[in-house]
Amino acid sequence: MTLRTQTVRNGGYRADMAIARFPSIVLDCPDPAPIAKFYGALLGWDVKLSDDWADVRSDYGQCLSFQKVDDYTAPAWPGQDLPQQMHLDVIVDDLDTAEAAVLELGATKHDHQPGTTFRVFLDPAGHPFCTCVD
Repeated sequence: MTLRTQTVRNGGYRADMAIARFPSIVLDCPDPAPIAKFYGALLGWDVKLSDDWADVRSDYGQCLSFQKVDDYTAPAWPGQDLPQQMHLDVIVDDLDTAEAAVLELGATKHDHQPGTTFRVFLDPAGHPFCTCVD
């Protein structure tokens, strides 16, 4: 079920029109440029870099952003001492082909692989992400 809202005269909202669109997911990292280039290559999206920020944007508007965080500490997945809090799943046609490609881009395959229809990797900043088949 999708909740959509619309502004009405009294400043409230109704459930038939969106308030916003194109949400951006922002990931903390030690250096935005290499992580943005990694995801840009992974997804085939355009990369825009600035000093402490980077955007990776599709031609249809979806965006991943990366912000520099001093003293960044990567999550320690699957443990919860330094929880991941979120991760990205990307759909691929073939797990083996995708694995070779993401490793070449700089990802690391995680030792813990809890499923058979997906594989867990760490991006160059240590964020977990999964390649998944339908």
